[in-house]
Amino acid sequence: MRSRKKAGQLSGCLLALVCLSLMCPTAGQALEKYGRHLPPIGEVGAEGVARVEEAEEHVIKGYWLAAAFPYNPTFAARPDNTGLVGMRYMLHLETDLYEQYLQFYSDQNFFSDRKTGWIELSEWDGTYALTGSYRNWAWRLQYERDAPLDKSGTKQIYADTLLTYAVAAAIESAWWRARFPNQNLTAYAGAGWLFHNDSYFARPDNTGRALFRYVAHADIDLYRSIELFSFDIRPLFFVDLNMFSDRDSSSKVLPSELDLVTGFAFQYKQAELSVYYESDMPVDRGGLVQRYLALQLRYEFGWVRRAPAQSP
Repeated sequence: MRSRKKAGQLSGCLLALVCLSLMCPTAGQALEKYGRHLPPIGEVGAEGVARVEEAEEHVIKGYWLAAAFPYNPTFAARPDNTGLVGMRYMLHLETDLYEQYLQFYSDQNFFSDRKTGWIELSEWDGTYALTGSYRNWAWRLQYERDAPLDKSGTKQIYADTLLTYAVAAAIESAWWRARFPNQNLTAYAGAGWLFHNDSYFARPDNTGRALFRYVAHADIDLYRSIELFSFDIRPLFFVDLNMFSDRDSSSKVLPSELDLVTGFAFQYKQAELSVYYESDMPVDRGGLVQRYLALQLRYEFGWVRRAPAQSP
């Protein structure tokens, strides 16, 4: 489903978050592939996911997630802004084509409409992309199609590019380690271009057509690890910002929509439980604001090919 676009009057938040991400000392975390940014589980690697031993090569890795929307007054269940989302299900799969420099991924994202029943699916968003990273830079080339499942109607389709820069992990700074030994801060920011877009809207009320995208993300450990009932839990706080501009507007660069996500996540090994609030608002005029509170469970997995042991 569109990573449905975010916020009004809060343009200053973008500037603040971008400045934060460029000032924090850190190593490369990439954009979560779908556009709904997720904190990495485990030690952060070049792609923002848990590091794997060098002797292992991922054949396929990914995650699945399920989310319930207990509070949702306005977040629509279809691309034509009908219904209200009750549940979300997503499967993310990726494979390395050439180390960290080139990967292929696919996201299949499904929503249900609480107005017609929480079980029956109302929307299917399919995303297919090439992505890669080099040092602190990451890029992607993506195609997305958002379509209703339970009836005919509006489809939102686009293709875009995105370039992000991640600062080094704050924990790598001696100054930070001395003052915050149990916390780490990671952040990135970037911009993208929807070079093909006939139907992906520039505001939550489905007006305009998106042209440019601006993103920023930051997550901070509230504590490196907490032992709870013999489980080592990693709690963290995260913030995501996503903005669009309108190609049909007189100013094609200035934002038309701001989407702001704030949340808390609790991670244990490959599993994560999070609660987050999202608000998608127009920036250049009044209009519909889509907002919700979600409770989400995510589990990472992977199949690896182990390198043969070296003979002595």
